[in-house]
Amino acid sequence: MIALPKRLFAEGYGTFWLVFGGCGSAVLAAAFPGVGIGLAGVSLAFGLTVLTMAYSIGHISGCHLNPAVTIGLWAGKRFPAKDILPYIVAQVAGAIVAAFVLMTIAQGGPDFVMGPTSLAVNGYGIQSPGHYTLMSGLIIEVVLTFGFLIVILGATDTRSPSGFAPIAIGLALTLIHLISIPVTNTSVNPARSTGPALLVGGLALQQLWLFWLAPIGGALLAGGAYRWLAGEPAAPAMVGEPMLGADQ
Repeated sequence: MIALPKRLFAEGYGTFWLVFGGCGSAVLAAAFPGVGIGLAGVSLAFGLTVLTMAYSIGHISGCHLNPAVTIGLWAGKRFPAKDILPYIVAQVAGAIVAAFVLMTIAQGGPDFVMGPTSLAVNGYGIQSPGHYTLMSGLIIEVVLTFGFLIVILGATDTRSPSGFAPIAIGLALTLIHLISIPVTNTSVNPARSTGPALLVGGLALQQLWLFWLAPIGGALLAGGAYRWLAGEPAAPAMVGEPMLGADQ
């Protein structure tokens, strides 16, 4: 069993990597003249952050990087209740630091102006990239987080082929962003939403509740659904195994 402080550091750093890499691609590279990476590039960047961290720290902390993933794994009987709060605190702290570092870098550019949609904040209504409604945002965040947790729980099941979980999970997050960036700028991760919203403030902070409620709701549904669908694994996943989500 790897000591909790080490796991928390891994979770904090991994979430920093996800927010800095994913949101950083949107803020610094998405619309760069001549070589802008666009929606597809930002989607791939988010997927790559999870894939690279899963192979790097998956054997240390499980590489959740997301409060909804932590809670969904608990609902799927893959994670102990006593470690939920420390994991979430570490994840949110990593996201806040990443947002601050990204803002500091972006402010060094000649065209950056801190506004209500800066730092790739999530939102609905006028905060949505496509001006989608609250109901649209709620539905897509629940549905996609549910799907994300099903992929995570299935790919990290001890009965699944070993060593390939990070690839499936990274590609799933890429797909999720390809679908939902126009709707909410894609959360499925309360920590990822919290870091930028705290710095931008205003409407982004007022709408933050949705990006905690919807992902956690989708994750809880997925945890119960996977337990019903697949039954109990042949052997419990243990901390230290190189599989994302294997923390019990």
